[in-house]
Amino acid sequence: MRISVKADYAIRAAAELAAAQGGGPVKAETIADAQGIPLKYLLNILGELNRANIVRSRRGSGGGFELARLPSAVTLAELIRAVDGPLANVHESRPEELTYHGASASLQEVWIAVRASLRQVLESVTLDHLVRGTLPVSVSALAHGDDAWAARPSPRGKPATAAGNGRPDSI
Repeated sequence: MRISVKADYAIRAAAELAAAQGGGPVKAETIADAQGIPLKYLLNILGELNRANIVRSRRGSGGGFELARLPSAVTLAELIRAVDGPLANVHESRPEELTYHGASASLQEVWIAVRASLRQVLESVTLDHLVRGTLPVSVSALAHGDDAWAARPSPRGKPATAAGNGRPDSI
């Protein structure tokens, strides 16, 4: 699975709004500067989050964006779905819609298990968890597992880590 730039930006923007909860609307420029997100792209993302009823916008000189619900009620899965659609698709189809035959007959079950694993993590982490830095124990346990941070070689010849930070660039 790859997390799109759009989903990453949506989560980071929503985290900024969660951190500012109760302080009034936050201007898009403020979010863009704080997270290093191009403003035009951010405005499109905030529009999608607005249509999904995750954020709301206010016009005028004191306007900006704010969460439509409490940070504890917004999951990372919901944010990803709002900007990218379903968490796990195979060739633009949901795993339960697929049929495999012969040697690959069990593949549908694998894709459904992958989706269930993604849901287990992404539906359990809220913006409140993210902003407070207190992830659910189950998520922390996975992140601190024996080789969770170990990069796997890419058969495409791409670098195994992103931006030299030592963390894998894909899941």
